[in-house]
Amino acid sequence: MSRSFPNRPLNVAVLGASGAVGQELLLLLKERNFPIADLKLLSSARSAGRIQHWNGRDLILEEASADAFAGVDLVLASAGGGVSRQWREAITSAGAVMVDNSSAFRMEEGIPLVVPEVNPSAAFQHRGVIANPNCTTILLTLALAPLAARRTMRRVVVSTYQSASGAGARAMEELKTLSQTVLDGGSPTPEVLPYSLAFNLFLHNSPLQENSYCEEEMKMVNETRKIMDLPDLRFTATCVRVPVLRAHSEAVNIEFDQPFPVTEARQLLADAPGVELIDDPASNRFPMPTDVTGRDPVAIGRIRQDISDPNALELWLCGDQIRKGAALNAVQIAELLIQS
Repeated sequence: MSRSFPNRPLNVAVLGASGAVGQELLLLLKERNFPIADLKLLSSARSAGRIQHWNGRDLILEEASADAFAGVDLVLASAGGGVSRQWREAITSAGAVMVDNSSAFRMEEGIPLVVPEVNPSAAFQHRGVIANPNCTTILLTLALAPLAARRTMRRVVVSTYQSASGAGARAMEELKTLSQTVLDGGSPTPEVLPYSLAFNLFLHNSPLQENSYCEEEMKMVNETRKIMDLPDLRFTATCVRVPVLRAHSEAVNIEFDQPFPVTEARQLLADAPGVELIDDPASNRFPMPTDVTGRDPVAIGRIRQDISDPNALELWLCGDQIRKGAALNAVQIAELLIQS
């Protein structure tokens, strides 16, 4: 049974407040004037005691504990799957709704996996936990959904170009530091990522599965099918980590059951919520990570007919991994429940 938020400003807790996504959550809660009565910042013991300035207030980061969730209406969790699993029972028993940014619950039966522009009604089926999808999946489904609503989608092939931010704030700093090391003539030695991203790229380092796809690639496959309610969608992905700070890019090939005119697809995407069209073939100008860094929209362009398949389209997209790929989507989910 779905829980609704009370008709008043909410008591909110951010779990994992000191991380990159946690910091973005705080920024968005302020920017979007989210109705907050009380705000708790919860973290590990290592970060507890730090002072965070937020919206004119000085807040002290608290170590997460079962007692910390008493009286809380909403928990925005971004501290990793282990932490989310650890505190799930305490959060839901306290009567709070957890919007979780980890992979802990995404494929669990009965837990909605939500992109507000794509499947908003799913959010209202929650039983205390709503899962925030993987960053690459969120960006992709914003492009797929308006097209799938017009014609039957048969197959999707995706190659991702994923920024350092997907591995956290320390990975972003490592990219900066090691890039300078290379420019100074030194040899980069990574400590956060398995290989240096400085002037380099490598296939995503998440664990390989038995089918030889990595965990990140299978997240895209399974989550996209669940969000779009297309359990039999043929889908394949190759995920790559690239030397970009915080915006992911994706090359997408989509096969339909019949030809899809490019002009029609372009108009549908131009009108789609959460999307910004950057598609100027005359000037060879299409989306770049710099177009979306620190911004909400997913930029889509290079929409063209696949010359190898009359029923397929190609497109390119870029989106800010920390923002729409994580924090913004979580806040938008909470806003859905407020509007109900």
